[in-house]
Amino acid sequence: MRRSLVALGLLGAAAWAVRDIPRAVGGRARGDRITGSPQHRDGRFHNLPNPGTSTALRDVGGTLRELLTGGQQRTPLAPVPLVRPTFPAQRAEGLHATWFGHASVLLEVDGARVLLDPVWSDRASPSRLAGPRRLHEPPVPLAALPEVDAVLISHDHYDHLDEAAVETLVRTQGAPFVVPLGIGAHLRRWGVPAGRVVELDWSESVEVAGLRLTSTPAQHFSGRLFARDRTLWTSWVVAGPRSRVFYTGDSGFFPGYERIGAEHGPFDLTLVQIGAYNASWPDVHMTPEEGVATHLAVRGGLLMPVHWATFNLAMHAWNEPPNRLWAEAKAHDVQLAVPRPGERVSVATPPPVEPWWDALVEQPGR
Repeated sequence: MRRSLVALGLLGAAAWAVRDIPRAVGGRARGDRITGSPQHRDGRFHNLPNPGTSTALRDVGGTLRELLTGGQQRTPLAPVPLVRPTFPAQRAEGLHATWFGHASVLLEVDGARVLLDPVWSDRASPSRLAGPRRLHEPPVPLAALPEVDAVLISHDHYDHLDEAAVETLVRTQGAPFVVPLGIGAHLRRWGVPAGRVVELDWSESVEVAGLRLTSTPAQHFSGRLFARDRTLWTSWVVAGPRSRVFYTGDSGFFPGYERIGAEHGPFDLTLVQIGAYNASWPDVHMTPEEGVATHLAVRGGLLMPVHWATFNLAMHAWNEPPNRLWAEAKAHDVQLAVPRPGERVSVATPPPVEPWWDALVEQPGR
């Protein structure tokens, strides 16, 4: 009897642990717009042709050894310093960016506001009990953000598309969700009204609040469980009457950046992915040095790094991405801003770079 009760208890605990996963995985993308996309064939979306590249994991054995025995300090030893942002009561002119951690950013562009890849959940995972956990709290509650005019999503991986954040934004905001093809299926399953979903293929645009939002190529992949590449991934151009921003989303370095710069640049601000890189997946995430090359290729002004500090998603040291980026930016005379999470940056007058991240790791020789 006791064994039966224990078994029932374990089964109940397992059922509780996985009960939210099917909903978190999202919906199934389908329809003529998907099958008619130039990026879609054989039932999947594809990257632009780029000989020698692959989204498959390389050197699985070496990756596992590094994961288990590598000596990198992958998490900070002290709390990440957060800044509680304050936003002006009136919409601000000019260009400002507030980084909340990882790839979540609020852009203020010529009087309009755009929220990028909002992830506020404790884990980047379909489960509340397993998966990469946040290394710092969000600097501000999602519901406390000012009114936004659009929510942009780059792709459907859990560290960029957060079911709980979407559901909060449905309640607290009235803005449309502007997303790559296929992601509308996830949003509709989570209760986003169809009238608030705008799906775009590469090179397609939509006008929102005086801004032109354009989906541009990226080199990555998609998927929230076992099926891969059923939804599109993208980078974004946010163009206002006077200011322009480029956001890489997740991407490897690829020749398409030159074309993006020629067609849509120059940019006042670039938001560039610099973290979670590894030699086993070189074609889908950029190194910091490639991030600087991307910034130069698209003809950027100020570079603000994203996709680091918040989740432990690779084997490099926690503070390695900003240090490598800073060194490469100096070598190429690139203007850089590395704010603390929650710090609002004026692109016209960015603060000097201070290596606040190095105070949170063990320094050699100490």
